[in-house]
Amino acid sequence: MTVAKKMQEFAEKSSWIRKMFEEGARMKAEYGAENVFDFSLGNPDVPPPPKFSEVLLELARNDKPGVHAYMPNGGYPYVREALARRLSEEQGVEIDQGDVLMTCGAAGGLNVLMKALLDPGDEVIILAPFFVEYMFYIDNHGGTARVVQTDAEFGVDLDALEEALNEKTKVVLINSPNNPTGQVYSRESIMRLGRLLDSYSERYCSAIYLVSDEPYRKIVFDGTEVPSIMKATTRSIVVSSYSKDLSLPGERIGYLAVHPLAKAKETLLDALTLANRILGFVNAPALMQRVVEQLQDVSVDTSIYEARREKFCAVLDAAGFSYVKPKGAFYLFPKSPVDDVEFCRILQRHKILAVPGRGFGAPGYIRLAFCVEDDVIERSAESFKAAMAERQGKDND
Repeated sequence: MTVAKKMQEFAEKSSWIRKMFEEGARMKAEYGAENVFDFSLGNPDVPPPPKFSEVLLELARNDKPGVHAYMPNGGYPYVREALARRLSEEQGVEIDQGDVLMTCGAAGGLNVLMKALLDPGDEVIILAPFFVEYMFYIDNHGGTARVVQTDAEFGVDLDALEEALNEKTKVVLINSPNNPTGQVYSRESIMRLGRLLDSYSERYCSAIYLVSDEPYRKIVFDGTEVPSIMKATTRSIVVSSYSKDLSLPGERIGYLAVHPLAKAKETLLDALTLANRILGFVNAPALMQRVVEQLQDVSVDTSIYEARREKFCAVLDAAGFSYVKPKGAFYLFPKSPVDDVEFCRILQRHKILAVPGRGFGAPGYIRLAFCVEDDVIERSAESFKAAMAERQGKDND
């Protein structure tokens, strides 16, 4: 065997999005890109705000000595200070720059977090549907993922979550707005979850951290507000990035923030900073840190995504799909009228690319990303109708 058995198994589990990407490339070569409706990838296509290019060009011309030198592993203090001011407003608690660590995207931040918190066998609760790579980040650092299903509206099922809590639980990881559902967990459920974890932390004499992965925080619709986890519990950590709200996924710039009143905070921050270094991230990209320092109150035009959501919902309504309307992010997660893998094959026959819900721990659904041009959504309408008609025709055979 040329590679580790575990990596082969991981490749199989994570293959759905990759398979759709590869199939999309084949179909576009065969039929022409304009004739394929690719909703498989969550790759933001709205351009970064104009200020991004302005700041980037200005900073790139800076050739002062030491501008590319090593920095503290947690990131530039003045960048963390700017971020701390914004996070203080978002979370409703007074966060200091020392509570913040700049990371190589949210993925880097989550790996740093798992490295710092988990001993072998510790459990991390994740809510399904979930971002598939959570499983791998947890395993990277000796942890075990325990999956808890959400309710019919993809909200937090507190009863089911409580049943999963035990003396091995170290983290409850949530993602809101959620990939793949677009759900935003309610303030009431977050507050109740915080109280629940505080209670069980005291019971087991061991902190259970509420960790929120929030790269879509600013992409919300209909006036929806993303509640603060730091108002719910002092055992809380926010992880996020600028991949979605500034459309910079390729720049790998993110952060994590620890509650300012967390117990043994300095020990925790020391462990996080050390993990950042020894995992090889060392620190977040220097140039991008300097750029985002000036963009804390800037984001992409989210009205573009909101308008696309409306267009896509109209397309799915006309085709007869059932779904929960997303409150944020840029995904729809409709029910599949048949096995989700089979239905994705049917959709492919009509030149539509979607991802089976089982790739996100939720068989029976499909994920559709609407970070695509409006024209792609509009022109896909007849193909969605045809796919549903084909499925119904088989039911009538």
